[in-house]
Amino acid sequence: MRLLISGIVLLLIVISCYYDSVEYLYPQINNTCDTTNITFSGSVKPILDNFCLSCHNNSNADASGFGIKLENIADVEIKANDGTLMKSILHTGNFPMPLPLGSPKLDDCKIATFRIWIAKNFPQ
Repeated sequence: MRLLISGIVLLLIVISCYYDSVEYLYPQINNTCDTTNITFSGSVKPILDNFCLSCHNNSNADASGFGIKLENIADVEIKANDGTLMKSILHTGNFPMPLPLGSPKLDDCKIATFRIWIAKNFPQ
């Protein structure tokens, strides 16, 4: 009986001391911000796809995107050229994005991606 109790106690001690590092549990596939070769299709479009097109695609823009379409490069260029795209991304304009209102801004790397692409394509 003592042997059984000792085994259970030892097992509980071993289990309670189990530890995984955060780095192991939640690996960062790419923790760097690569802004060396910014293109619309390779850099900007994936961000738009993940954070913007649920509301600003051609089908939903009138109903849920205030009529603003960001599905193709021509539409994005209009908003980039007139400054409203960056103002929305930076939360300095009338329509901070992404929604819902109060949502955090895009991370610094994504914002830098937009800045670089806009500066490269629409120099002031």
